[in-house]
Amino acid sequence: MKNRFICMLLLLGLFSAQFSQYFIEAGFDLNQKYIAERFCVNKSRPWMHCNGRCYLMKKLKAAAEKEKSAERESQKNNFQVAIITQPDHFSLNEQDCITLVVPEAPFALPKNQPSIFQPPRA
Repeated sequence: MKNRFICMLLLLGLFSAQFSQYFIEAGFDLNQKYIAERFCVNKSRPWMHCNGRCYLMKKLKAAAEKEKSAERESQKNNFQVAIITQPDHFSLNEQDCITLVVPEAPFALPKNQPSIFQPPRA
């Protein structure tokens, strides 16, 4: 039951982010009279027949800007790998490579080292 609730909550969050424009339009349709009375910029010009659409356009523009800024941030955070598309310009010959020889040092544990495993003491 708990897992199902968490799954539904995550799906709701995902859908609300993807369909925010539709939620804004649905909220406007449900509350158009209230928005036209309270938030309309063109109340003094009734011949424009705005009916709160100016407020709707402001909200949609703000949501689009928020989505664009979030997209820019995600692009900044992505690690981009440059791929060489023209191999003619970049080539290595055996004469260009230098071989380094590093002498190996012998590896040995100290002889007086106690054992790592120690059984629990009673």
